[in-house]
Formats: sequence, C-alpha cells, structure tokens
Amino acid sequence: MNKFSNFLWGLVLVVIGIILGTNALGLTDINLFFRGWWTLFIIVPCFIGLFKQTGKWASFIGLLIGIFLLLAAQGLVSFDVILKLIVPIVLVGTGLGIMFNGIITSSINKKIKSVDKNGLESYAATFAEQKIDKSNEEFKGANLDAVFGGITLNLQKAIISEDRVINASSIFGGITILVPNNVNVKVKSTPIFGGVENKIANNRAENAPTIYVSAFSMFGGVNIK
Repeated sequence: MNKFSNFLWGLVLVVIGIILGTNALGLTDINLFFRGWWTLFIIVPCFIGLFKQTGKWASFIGLLIGIFLLLAAQGLVSFDVILKLIVPIVLVGTGLGIMFNGIITSSINKKIKSVDKNGLESYAATFAEQKIDKSNEEFKGANLDAVFGGITLNLQKAIISEDRVINASSIFGGITILVPNNVNVKVKSTPIFGGVENKIANNRAENAPTIYVSAFSMFGGVNIK
C-alpha cells in the first residue's frame, strides 16, 4: 500500500474517532448507522484502492456496486434494478480493465518478450502451500501457479545478474514474492476480483537488473515485497 493510501485509511479512522468523540460529548448527533451504512465496507476500501498502483479497475467496479447498493438502501433506486445491473457492470468493467491494461503496459509487454526466458522454472500449488528459497542460487525466472493454495518465492539472497521474468497466476490463492534490495521491479497485472500489490520502489539501485512480473489474479492475490 502506498503512502497516500495509508493517509486515506488514517483519515477515515480520524474522522470516525472525531464523530464518536463529539457525539459522546453531546456536541454533535451524527448517526453513523444510517440506512445502508454497511455499504461503506465496500465503498471506502474500493475508493482507497483507486490510489494504488494496481487493481484500479477492480476497485472502480467495486466502488460503483457499493454506490448503487447505498442508493438502493436509501430508497433512491430499486434493489431489483441493482441486482440486474451488477453482472453487466462487472462484465463491462472487467473487459475495459483488460483492454486498457494491455495498452497501458505495452512497453512492459515488449520488454518481457525481449527478456531471455531460457531456464524458467515452474512451481505450482493446488490446495497446498509451497515455499521456494533461491538463496545463493542464480535465478533465471519462474512460472508460479497457485490454485486454492499458496506460493512464497524468496529471492532475497538469490543471484540476479540480469533482467528476469516471473509469470504469476493466482486463482483463489496467494503468491508472495520476496525480492532483494539490488533489483528493480516492474509489474504487468490483470486482477479480476483479486489484487496485485507491488511494495517495491523502483530506482533502488542505478543500473540494477529488473524483475518483470506478469501477474494474473482471480479471487486471489499476488504480493511483491
């Protein structure tokens, strides 16, 4: 999560705390449990998700659904209409996300295609957990597939002398990639009701090799840290 996202979460907590405090002192009478208050558990995280580096389209879809549900709870829109619109919204939003994600990350796609993929190792976890430690080994790239399972790839002490590619696919699962301090990371992601989060700041070292992560997540998550 980037600093601005942290700031927004902190702001939400501060506002709630102030409201509760002023209500307790009798200075205000703000009802936090208005009709449809539960939709805030959808709206607030999705709104903050718009400021992350990845997963913006999934957050945008969730935000729209949350707003429509709030309007329905307030009696401004029929729940029947909302239920009929949810599937079209999800399909259209997901389609647009995939289309524009390909355009935005075209330069990364070209670089990924140019990187030497000889020696890529494949790891899979299905209804299981797998931990891969590449300490003191030369890392040449990897294919990671987690389906109802988890994979942790530890590269913190790996030997990475040139640009490498990691293809990460998470479906109802989770993938964690731990990278060393002497590399940069660039991500191409396609999240569908999932999340791909890159916590690594680029330009960690001049002329450092780059790890290109091509990530796909469906009801799962890929974390790079």
